[in-house]
Amino acid sequence: MFGIKAKKEEIIVETFKIAVIAGDGIGPEVINEGVKVLNKVAELDSGFQFEFTYFPWGCEFYTKHGKMMDDDGIEQLKEFDAIYLGAVGFPGVPDHISLWDLLLRIRKSFDQYVNIRPVTLLKGAHLPLVDAKREDIDMLFIRENSEGEYSGAGDWLFKGQEHEVVLQNSVFSRKGTERIIRYAFEMAKKEGRSLTSISKANALNYSMVFWDQVFEEVSADYPEVDTASYLVDAAAMLMIKDPKRFEVVVTSNLFGDILTDLGAALAGGIGLAAGANINPERKFPSMFEPIHGSAPDIAGQGVANPLASIWSASQMLDFFGYEQYGRTVLEAMEHLLVEGEVLTPDMNGTASTSEVGDRVVHIIDSLIK
Repeated sequence: MFGIKAKKEEIIVETFKIAVIAGDGIGPEVINEGVKVLNKVAELDSGFQFEFTYFPWGCEFYTKHGKMMDDDGIEQLKEFDAIYLGAVGFPGVPDHISLWDLLLRIRKSFDQYVNIRPVTLLKGAHLPLVDAKREDIDMLFIRENSEGEYSGAGDWLFKGQEHEVVLQNSVFSRKGTERIIRYAFEMAKKEGRSLTSISKANALNYSMVFWDQVFEEVSADYPEVDTASYLVDAAAMLMIKDPKRFEVVVTSNLFGDILTDLGAALAGGIGLAAGANINPERKFPSMFEPIHGSAPDIAGQGVANPLASIWSASQMLDFFGYEQYGRTVLEAMEHLLVEGEVLTPDMNGTASTSEVGDRVVHIIDSLIK
């Protein structure tokens, strides 16, 4: 059970404790707007509220302390119901340091083995495909998030020598593979949609043959779900040529990482791309984040697009069981996009980050009241 429940004038108010890691670059700017939206929703409901605790971790922290987060950072985060992450990465700190010592450390420590990335073209968002309709782009990617190609297993032999050898091993366990595929089947069943598996079994003759085998085994438990299976290169082509064939999609860590960036391009751009890192058993906090990165070139200018951060806030509302408010936030975003008056420069507008957040809050206020 999430949150702490307390009586306030005979009304039970549930408090959700959120750890905020605003991070680097534009992270603090966009995360502020997501916090603004979450507080507005809670204000209009009165049955729950959010308690935000901020942590200064990230690349700036690294330059001062030689580490991306406190040594006991994972222990500190265990006390929270969810984590809200802005962005990680900044020039001067190697990408593998910023990724492995913060983001992946959290994902792995809290067994956030489900990564959920919606690829849905909202009303008013730019449609980049000439021969597609808006309703054709409505995918939900379920990406394995704890092992696979990002397991971190391997070796670097004879470093710096003429016969230098690097080994990067993928790890696909029976437990890890089956649980992500089963989660995707449950999602497809719940939503009444088809499920597509994406692999590369013709070339990866161990890991992906195993993946396909497990997918076929699990599919026997879900006869009501229509299924398809594609090689990753064919899937990339078909996402462009015929996006409507993809509804719920399940794939590995690496393939999911790449294809969801392609999906972001199809669904209005990286400024609208949100992601959730879920521990379905809820033994540990889950983490919600925009996936656009820290964009240091525009950091501090107040022009970053906060909509991906706001979308990830709607995913948090869904996770806490307030799907109706999650939908309201998306509806407010669509309203903002359709009216086209308060948009950041990346969407051909002139508004600031905070002005976009303020407008979304105003629309939410009108929708809920």
